[in-house]
This record gives sequence, C-alpha cells and structure tokens, in this order.
Amino acid sequence: MNTVIGAVVRHRLFWPIVALVGLIAINGVAQPRFLNISVRDGQMYGALITILRESAPLMLVALGMTIVIATRGIDLSVGAIMAVSGAVALTIIDNSPAPGSLGTVATAVVTAILVSLVLGVWNGFLVSVLGIQPIIATLVLMLAGRGVALLITGGFITTVTSAPYKWIATGYVLLLPVAFLIAMAAVAIVAVLERRTALGVLTEAVGINPEASRLAGVRSRGIVFGAYILSGVLAGVAGIIVAGNTMAADANAAGMFIELYAILAVVLGGTSLMGGKFSIAGTVVGVFVVQTLEITIIFLGIPPAQSPVFLAIAVIVVVLIQSPSVHRWARRVRDSWRSDTPAGEETKAEVAS
Repeated sequence: MNTVIGAVVRHRLFWPIVALVGLIAINGVAQPRFLNISVRDGQMYGALITILRESAPLMLVALGMTIVIATRGIDLSVGAIMAVSGAVALTIIDNSPAPGSLGTVATAVVTAILVSLVLGVWNGFLVSVLGIQPIIATLVLMLAGRGVALLITGGFITTVTSAPYKWIATGYVLLLPVAFLIAMAAVAIVAVLERRTALGVLTEAVGINPEASRLAGVRSRGIVFGAYILSGVLAGVAGIIVAGNTMAADANAAGMFIELYAILAVVLGGTSLMGGKFSIAGTVVGVFVVQTLEITIIFLGIPPAQSPVFLAIAVIVVVLIQSPSVHRWARRVRDSWRSDTPAGEETKAEVAS
C-alpha cells in the first residue's frame, strides 16, 4: 500500500493536480458561486467556464513552449508573434469592403497564421542553423516584433466589427467555448505526434544531449527547427483568439508577459528547463493552475495589478523544487535523520507505517 501511495506522490502530475484542486476548493469556500455553472441559450456560464475560455491563448503558447523547452531551448518572442498575428488579421478585416463575410475572416486568419509560421521559421533558422543561443535569438524578435505590429497597424489600435471573427474567441459549440475547443484540438494533435510516434523520443533525445543524438543519427537540427515553427504557429493562433476577444489589435498590450506565464505553466507541469523529458498533460494542468490563480486573485478582491506578486511566489517555489541544490540538501537532511534514528526505533516506525 505504501509503495502505491509513494508512486502516486512521486508522479510528476501529482502536485500540479493537488495545487489545481486546492485553488478550486479555496475559491469554492470563499465564494460558493465560483462553482456554479448555468446553461442559457445553448451556452455554459460560470467561473469555471471562464477559466476554460480564458486559458485558451495561454494553452496554445504553453504547448509550443513545452516542445521548445524539451529541446533545451526557450522562446521569448511568443508575445510579439501574438501581437503581429492579431495586427495582420484585424488590418485585413479593417481594409476589407466586407469585414463581416466568412471569406474575409478566413483570409485574415490564414494570412495571420502564415505570417506567424514565417516568424517561427526565422527563430528556428537563428537557433538551429546559425547556432545562436535561443534566449538571444528569440529576444531579437521579442523586441522587433511589436515594432513590426505597430508598423502594420500604423501606430494605432485597430478596431473592427466582425461577428464571424469574434465567434472564434467568444462563440460556443456543444455548450463549450470555441477558443477552448481550438486549444484542446491543438493539444490532441501535438500529443498524438509526440507520444504516438518516434518524434517525442527524438525530441527528448535532442534535449538531453544534442551532440550525442546527432552522432546517433538523429537530425537534431530539424527537430529544433520544427519546435520553433510549431511555437510560432501556435502563438499566432493565440494572437488571433486574443484579438477576436477584444476585437482590437493593440501592438503594445497583446500577449504582454504571456511568455513568462507560459514558462511558469510548463515548469509547473513537470517539464524541466534543462530539456529532455516533457509532459504535455502536465502543461495542460499547469495552464489551468496559472489561470485559476489569476481568477482566484480577482475573486478574493485583490487588485489585478498585484497578481504578478503571487505568480512570482509561484515561480520561486517551482524553482526551489527543481533546484539540484535543494534536492541535495533534502537528501542530506533525510540521510542525517536516518543515521540519527536508532535501529530499533526505525524498525518500529516502519512497522507502524
């Protein structure tokens, strides 16, 4: 029995799920209406549904970030790519004589995704071909991307009115938010590719030891290149959703700090920043933890401007948990405790347990 419990506690998803359930329980106790879900006009309403809808952009960005981090990289440009994607989509719709037509919206969405793909190719080229450090390579686009978005919008906040485009962010299908369904579809596709094919093993091999995997015949350059392309495309889709939610393209505010939230969600889900092993399911749970924490801050009446403080505390806790120094210290304390415990007492403790 103890072995089973120990295995459950050691599972990488145990503590993220405990954190998520704990946050939901705290909200349920503090605000009982937090758990209420109602159905009106074929749509579900409630705080939990809001979490599902609002988590969609972060889910997409964190999903791409998971694969990038698994290759021992980082992508700081996802927020800028979101800004560019939203600017492209809304500018096309704004300049169209029929902004509410499905053809215009489809053209805007496809163009925005293609532009995001090109930006992902740029990141992949800098990292995998030129060998530039990921944090530096993506920092270039992080700084330049918002300038590009400002050029696209002419330095103004572009606003449009288009029911089909807004439906992408705020619509419902089968009682669930369309944005959430898009994010879950992306999760399912990436999970199948990474966990039902050899791609996942190759990705982990590149992250654990790029040079050894290259010598073993793994095309590590292509794996890394693909990871940044995927991250760019998913960030572009997230930018489309964010722009559709507000029906405005704000180059300065769209996707601001989302790269930090995505990294936090990925690490909370059990993916190591050192590369290698990664968990898509853990990322999903991590995203819900981060989004629920933000909703909790609002429900407790704490000013939203103070929310970064709580996220910073979460980051500190996660970093300490993953720190090798902390692990070594914990092992020394455990070994010291065992050595100081008399054999008879230790045996009694084991029998009692």
